[in-house]
Amino acid sequence: MQRRVGSMGGVKPDTDLSSLNLPLPMPRHYRAIWLSDVHLGTSGCQAEYLLDFLRHTDSDVLYLVGDIVDGWQLKKSWRWPQSHNDIVQKVLRKVRKGTQVVFIPGNHDEAGRQFAGLDFGGIAIRREAAHTLADGRRLLVTHGDEFDGVIQYAKWLAYLGDSLYTGILHLNRWFNRLRGRLGLPYWSLSQYLKHKVKNAVNFITDFERALADEARRRGFDGVVCGHIHKAEIRDIDGVLYCNDGDWVESLTALVETPEGALEIVHWPHLLGKPRAASPALDPDDSDSEDTPTCAS
Repeated sequence: MQRRVGSMGGVKPDTDLSSLNLPLPMPRHYRAIWLSDVHLGTSGCQAEYLLDFLRHTDSDVLYLVGDIVDGWQLKKSWRWPQSHNDIVQKVLRKVRKGTQVVFIPGNHDEAGRQFAGLDFGGIAIRREAAHTLADGRRLLVTHGDEFDGVIQYAKWLAYLGDSLYTGILHLNRWFNRLRGRLGLPYWSLSQYLKHKVKNAVNFITDFERALADEARRRGFDGVVCGHIHKAEIRDIDGVLYCNDGDWVESLTALVETPEGALEIVHWPHLLGKPRAASPALDPDDSDSEDTPTCAS
């Protein structure tokens, strides 16, 4: 599913390609791609879907908008399967091929904030960034946790909520294994429950407005963020609000097309076969390549 914003900033639905069983063009090149809330190091991370997305897309700039690695969960128990290493290696390959990668740490990988302003392995680490669209509009790019009152003033409650959320994601994983056996696409039980709770809906609305107000105050035309795991493109009182979603629930990314339109790309199907069976999709995408591995 894709939603598009043209040069005038209006939102309109696009064709649901997955319902037509048509593959997206491979590979698809974008001016920019925004990803956030991948949560590498957790069982809820949908690494296979994200790796599939990265194989089928390319961009001039790749923004990693926080919570790429889940330091909170890694402190509790170490979990780092090969698929999570593959994502790190794939991003490093994109850097070597000329993609500008900007990493903006979030609250789950906040340890990276102490390195803001530095570049590691060709990846620029920044507290926030500014992106200029093809039509000249400027977007503030930030993870968004600074506008979450729970994170800022009751972090213990955030840790408690994270533990409960992890349990729901565990249930969600088994639920989608069953759906897969029935030939059904990925569907987020956790996201459905979250959007049915009135307090959660009110929190999301307040969060979105706070980000839009901050962008307006600082002279930006819009804002791109993550954090709340809810992909969205909409106008809030004349400010363009964009959230790129996540890769534990919605499986979404925000992209800017070569023509300058903004879209939310939903990736509920694996277009390629497992890694070992599809070397033709990316000739350089091989574990045998001399690429350093890391877990953060």
